[in-house]
Amino acid sequence: MSTRSNVVPESRAESQAPATLAIPARRQLHWLVRRELWESRSIYVAPLAAAALTLFGFLVSVRHLSERTREALDPMRQLEIIERPLNFSALLVMGATLLVAIFYCLDALHGERRDRSILFWKSLPVSDLMTVLAKASIPVVVLPALTFAATIVTQAIMLLISRAVLAGSGVNAEAAWSHFSFSHMAGMLLYHLVVLHGLLFAPWYGWLLLVSAWARRLPILWATLPPIAIGVFEKIAFNTSYFAELLGFRSDGGARQSSATGMGAMSMDSLTRPLPGELLGSPRFWGGLVITAIFLAMAARLRRQRGPI
Repeated sequence: MSTRSNVVPESRAESQAPATLAIPARRQLHWLVRRELWESRSIYVAPLAAAALTLFGFLVSVRHLSERTREALDPMRQLEIIERPLNFSALLVMGATLLVAIFYCLDALHGERRDRSILFWKSLPVSDLMTVLAKASIPVVVLPALTFAATIVTQAIMLLISRAVLAGSGVNAEAAWSHFSFSHMAGMLLYHLVVLHGLLFAPWYGWLLLVSAWARRLPILWATLPPIAIGVFEKIAFNTSYFAELLGFRSDGGARQSSATGMGAMSMDSLTRPLPGELLGSPRFWGGLVITAIFLAMAARLRRQRGPI
């Protein structure tokens, strides 16, 4: 008695297999970023809280604005008094979001290993590199954008209140207002966030993500101790500070140049440092982007190899 083979031909089996839909990389990145926003609410809560705190403090102190402006007879001095709370609001929101960026990067890859959610996320058809790039986009792109939006809205509200208070108290500040440009201030703030908080700080974020993917516990110590040890060793062994100066270039964003030109720390003009020509012509800037790419590639490789803690 002859029997028929139950083996399905290979070509027929392939035709019957369900086709796997390739998800475009842009869509993957979009949903991965949304995942980070869902899981890390501090990404958007921190700038909103800092902006609300600044606005509340301004409302408490605005009653003294007319007195200080009336006492300053020089229009430029009046303009400085008007701009001071606006500048302070920008610094406070930027400082809050910078802290969020640091702690987010330290926990981005370490946290999913600690709570074992990495087992679920690895089961999805998303590469480790795409996941790391999505996490890196939070401090480089998303947080600067949220910082800019929160700061601009806060400054616009403060500006309207300032105009109403000065107009209601009868203070003649038209000469000061003629020198004020809100669009110019917003442009300087946007440039500062894109250049300093995004591009110049990118190697720091890449390093923190790498440590987050590697460390089994206390990633903050592993992130801070090696740079300190390298700087101390260089100083003791060679009596030089090249490594510290390199880190300083990443941390001050040209603050030394702005102080050298006499710009105050609270001036928005100092936020335009380094200038675009200085930035694009700096080997340190391009080298930092290369180092960032290396750190992110290493973090993706570690994520592929490492399992839950």
